[in-house]
Amino acid sequence: MKKLLIIAIAMLLAIPMQGAETLPPRHEILKTLIKVNDHYLDKHPDPLLSIPYYSRERVYEANIWTRAVYFEGLMALYSIYPANRYYDYAYRWGEGFKWGMRRDRTTTRNADNYCCGQTYADLYRLTPEPKMLTKTKACMNMLVNTPQVDDWTWIDAIQMGMPLLAKMSAITGDQRYNDKAWEMYSWTRNTLAGGLFNEKEGLWWRDKDFVPPYKEPNGKNCYWSRGNGWVVAALVRVLDEIAPDDPHRSAYIADLEAMCDAAVKCQRPDGFWNVSLHDEGNYGGKELTGTALFVYGMAWGINNGILDRVRYLPVVTKAWNAMVNDAVHPDGFLGYVQGTGKEPKDGQPVTYDSEPDFDDYGTGCFLLAGSEVYKL
Repeated sequence: MKKLLIIAIAMLLAIPMQGAETLPPRHEILKTLIKVNDHYLDKHPDPLLSIPYYSRERVYEANIWTRAVYFEGLMALYSIYPANRYYDYAYRWGEGFKWGMRRDRTTTRNADNYCCGQTYADLYRLTPEPKMLTKTKACMNMLVNTPQVDDWTWIDAIQMGMPLLAKMSAITGDQRYNDKAWEMYSWTRNTLAGGLFNEKEGLWWRDKDFVPPYKEPNGKNCYWSRGNGWVVAALVRVLDEIAPDDPHRSAYIADLEAMCDAAVKCQRPDGFWNVSLHDEGNYGGKELTGTALFVYGMAWGINNGILDRVRYLPVVTKAWNAMVNDAVHPDGFLGYVQGTGKEPKDGQPVTYDSEPDFDDYGTGCFLLAGSEVYKL
């Protein structure tokens, strides 16, 4: 009888474990990251070549935001696997554009144009050369020294711009950069169109065009997956830079916690997130970029003791395994990447074999996620 009781207890204890997913070994995670990045580098051996955009019959400079996000991911990969070729590739990019903003304009207020400065700042920390930050500092000083706070009229801009201000503050010791970031973030969060952050649901409307009375086909609010992912990424990248006693730190943490809590509730059973977080019927299906950005934020939160490991690790594990098993091709190509846009219908169709209009930011998002998952 005692033996049977012991067997029964053992079986009961084993039940939860049978369905639980686990992360791959650390060396397998790194192997996947290297493969995905190698695919990108093989396709783009010269980081300075203009980016063709065939559907509009035009080309873009290779330091626009899409490419800048790739380099954010590359620098994250370099932080866990410092291959010389990664540094050389990033340095060649910065040097080739004379460490300048898009179109070499230090007067730009468009966050998409100065997103590249995030990588310049990371490279500067590795090998400090004044030329690396001369133009970036001039651009950020312009933001600090002018009264406008209403630049970030779309939530993507929060990721493109806010971490750079935080990096400049960390590098220079000048708190004014952090204060300006907070003022600009707060305006987008609380003032623009009545505030783009819905505190009740823990998610952001992409811009003023999507606040109520705009609704999804199912009658719910429209929350775009990648747009919310950009904000999650911005928050963790800022929190990674600011001091523990920064006056705005607790507010950033509260927003990160609220967003991650909201994201957990709308994760797909297969581990991905839909492009429309609250309407799986509006261009529903697997989507990698939003998924990767949520994974990045949650994994960072776990690693830094902000998010509860017991609750969030299974979410991260399921999502990471889904991306690796269902989106990463044998040669490192990434499927299920939504093209550029601002809402569910843009950049469609999103399939295993579909190619987005730009192939760089999806890789960047994946490298950010994987580099943080590696630390788990």
